[in-house]
Amino acid sequence: MEAHTGDRLLTHGRTVGQQDRVAEIVEVLGAGGSPPYRLRDEDGHESLVSPGPDSVVQHTACRREER
Repeated sequence: MEAHTGDRLLTHGRTVGQQDRVAEIVEVLGAGGSPPYRLRDEDGHESLVSPGPDSVVQHTACRREER
C-alpha cells in the first residue's frame, strides 16, 4: 500500500450495517508512502492507523511533482 499526503483512506465496514469510513491522510510516517498514516476524519478527529486488508487508498487526482 502506498499513499501520499492529501490522499484518502477508505475503510470498509466490518459488520452488516456498519458504514464505510473515509478519512484524509494528513501525514505518511512510513518509508516510500507505506503505513502508518495519520488520518483526519470529517469531524476533525485525528488518529494513527496501519490499515488492514479492508482498506483502500484513494489517490488524489492533483498532486505536486516531487523534485
